[in-house]
Amino acid sequence: MRELNASQARQYIDALAVFEALEEAQAQADQLRGGMYWHKGPARAPETSYLIRTQTGGGEKSLGPRSAETEQIYQQFQDRKAASSARLDALKSKLTEQQRLNRALRVGRVDPLVVAVLERLARTRLQSYFRVVSTHALYAYEAAAGVMVDSDAVATRDIDLLWDVRRRLRFATALARVDSSMLGVLQKVDPSFRIRSLQRYTAVNQDGFEVDILRRMQAGDDPHPVRLSEDEDDFWVTQARRAQVLMDSPPFSAVIVASNGRMARMNTLHPTAFIQFKRWMSELPERDPLKRRRDALQATVTETLLLHYLPHLNTPSAS
Repeated sequence: MRELNASQARQYIDALAVFEALEEAQAQADQLRGGMYWHKGPARAPETSYLIRTQTGGGEKSLGPRSAETEQIYQQFQDRKAASSARLDALKSKLTEQQRLNRALRVGRVDPLVVAVLERLARTRLQSYFRVVSTHALYAYEAAAGVMVDSDAVATRDIDLLWDVRRRLRFATALARVDSSMLGVLQKVDPSFRIRSLQRYTAVNQDGFEVDILRRMQAGDDPHPVRLSEDEDDFWVTQARRAQVLMDSPPFSAVIVASNGRMARMNTLHPTAFIQFKRWMSELPERDPLKRRRDALQATVTETLLLHYLPHLNTPSAS
């Protein structure tokens, strides 16, 4: 592995500050979604109007008749919304500038498609229902450490997303707000994504890049099998051994950078959980020997990152 040079490290720090400020501004803007308007009162009192708060899902709530208090609520809301919108626009412009610098200084090297998928999950507010649990998790660890590991350790043409089946009802509601299937979400990134006919938990694009969606082994009242939406062409999520351990492990996230400079937050496993999982994978006698060797390499690389660059994270993971 090699460390980022001084210019690259400084640029990543600057870009990260803007990215996280934009995340915070977006969270604040989300609290102001919808709007307010004055609605005329009933026929028996047409001179009275009421302040109505609208929600993005179509719901409405009356905040009371027009008065000095509701006038103030209305004006404060409009002022906050205008200020929030201006801040978002400024930060988006600043991030575009930082992403150009990322590309110029070669700060990142993640496949742009991976970053685009994570961006889309964040934009549709589906990100919290998934964790990246495959080889791509190494990009989060190296970003946090300020290094780039050897390409042999991170070479892959698929990404595994672990879905939290325990939150399936909330996920269904969130997906319904997007008015799309999960496959449709991916197709907004690359229209060529299709579900594989003999492997319904995998979507593959025209370049052979795959997205797999996994879940824990059936437990309790888990339904099985599970399709992620009513769309008959959508993902059927596959059960994965030890997925419950991964789901219960401490979370970890980092902002990764694509080779084109774009940035996205990756939610994944705590490095110690990744190491334990990869060690287990590397010892499975039925697993392909080439994959077992790569599993062992990835565990060793992550251990090195923890020891030399991320000692504050070197704590036992949940078991």
